[in-house]
Formats: sequence, structure tokens, C-alpha cells
Amino acid sequence: MKDALKGVRILDVTYYVPGPYAGMRLAELGAEVIKVEPPAGDPARYMSGGHVHEANNRSKKIVHIDLKSPEGHLEMLELVKSADALIETFRPGVMKKLGLDYDSLKQVKPDLVYCSLSGYGQRGEMAGLGSHDLNYMALSGALDQLRDASGRPVHPTNTFADFTGGLLASEQLIAALFKKFRTGQGEYLDIALVEVMAEFLGNHDVYHAAGVSERGVPEIGGARISYAIYETKDGRYMTLGALEEKFWRAFCEFAGQPQWLEWGEKSVGGPEHQQVADFFYSKDWQEWYQISLQVDACLAPVLKAYERHEHPFFIEKNRAKKESDVT
Repeated sequence: MKDALKGVRILDVTYYVPGPYAGMRLAELGAEVIKVEPPAGDPARYMSGGHVHEANNRSKKIVHIDLKSPEGHLEMLELVKSADALIETFRPGVMKKLGLDYDSLKQVKPDLVYCSLSGYGQRGEMAGLGSHDLNYMALSGALDQLRDASGRPVHPTNTFADFTGGLLASEQLIAALFKKFRTGQGEYLDIALVEVMAEFLGNHDVYHAAGVSERGVPEIGGARISYAIYETKDGRYMTLGALEEKFWRAFCEFAGQPQWLEWGEKSVGGPEHQQVADFFYSKDWQEWYQISLQVDACLAPVLKAYERHEHPFFIEKNRAKKESDVT
């Protein structure tokens, strides 16, 4: 799919993570993505040594333009004339002040696809408020689903809303480009990160409306011993997702505990759970790592981010990707 968007030109007028990530995904699909940064560069260049910028701007051409200057404004308009789409992540109203909002640019490029990606959207009482990923996680209801044993929300160390928003923005841009090439019509997209994150809670809404659960699908909510996280002897963790009977049976057979077969729906915290927990605790993480590759019981080790590069699945996928890039 690396040439799927070959011939498409996209202007990426974004900072930090969600917009740059969206642009990078489009670039990796073959689009020519021109990243427009101010003379001093995207602020992400100065965040944690610039690693955030490095991680989210691969395969792009980067140009520096002072959009506030008359010369920079004219330079930007020239880029727009040859572009198929533009994505921006300024606060609502900023692009209008610069004369670069959708209504202004469609006079220059009538079939332009224009995407505004922001925290709270372009309209409404919260539109102008500053915000970051943790806020979107909280307001969407997603953060409430990540709680520790004491019930306290767990602080994520990844920006899930940012990446999810970037993913949806790239999807919506591709759909709008498809429409543009089919009909000749441009499109304006107003995407709010908090709304994107909330879309992942559809199951929770249905279960809550039915009076069943406030935490989504009960079977996978961490209350069953067959679908839970277990500690190993050396303080690492394994996941067991033996939701279906055949996988739970395979796990019980591996454990040599046929009496456990009737326990699949037993609750975490009970005596049955303790026996299963003790079994996991009887082996260290590396032992369980190898077991997860051999026993078909929905077992997977909790990897640190860098450890995934050493896992057979990712090694194989990366090798296949490199071979594909060569051909």
C-alpha cells in the first residue's frame, strides 16, 4: 500500500502529535506531504530532545514559512494552489486570522479538502480552551475505564487520544479525497479529539443503558479469572484471555488441573482465582514468555515498549515489511 496515495499532495500545518501522526500515515501511503513549520520549527522539536518530532514526521518534506508575514502568506497560497488537502491543528479562529481558513482557501483552490483537528472542535463553549491528551481521556470517559486496584484512574504514559485522533483524521481525509476525485468537490472536516476518543465507548453506552454495567462488556472487564492479568515469580506480568471454553480448556490442560475446567467464569478475588494466581506466580516471566508461544490458550506477556522489537511476531512483520519495500 506504500503507493496508494501516489500523486496526492497534502499540506501538513500541524504541531506535536495528532496532526503530524495523521500526516505521517498519509505520507507512508505514498502521498507527498509538505510539513509547514514556522521559522523556529514545530514546538515538538524542543520537547524531550526533539524525539516527539522525529517519531511523527517521517517521509515528509519540511518547509519553514512565517505565516504571519505578507511574504509567507503568499508563499502558503502558492502551495495551496497545488495541494489536494490541508490539515491544521491551530486553536479555532487562528487560521481565519491568518487568512488561511477553509472559506478563504477554497477561493484559491475550490476542490481543497481541509481538515481542522482540535481538542474540542471549532464551535461551542469549550472550543477555545487549551487541552491535552489527558483531558480528552478524562472527558470522553475513557480514563475512567483504566483504574488500579484501589479504584484510582491510572495515568497513561502514552497519548491515546492524540494517536487515535490522528488515525481517524487520516481515515476521514482519505474518504474526503476519494469523494473529491470522484465528484470534483472539496470538503471541510472538523474533528474533535475528545469526540474521537468517546467513539470507542459505544459498548459501554449500550451496557449502561441496559442496566448491566458501567464498565462495558462484563466478560472482559477483569472480573473473571479466565480473562485477567497475572503476576509472575519475578514481578512481571502475563495476560490470560481464555474467554472461550476451548482456550480455557487448553490452559487447564497445560496446568494439569482438570478440576479448573468449571472455573472459567469464577470471579477474581475468590479462592479459585488465588489458585490460578499461584500457578502463574510459580514461574518466572521468561518461562511464561516461551509458554505463550507454544500453548494455544490466549496467553501473552506484558512487554515493555522496547521489548516488542525482540518478539517473534514483530521480528517477522518487520522482515516482511523490509522485503516489501525492496520489491
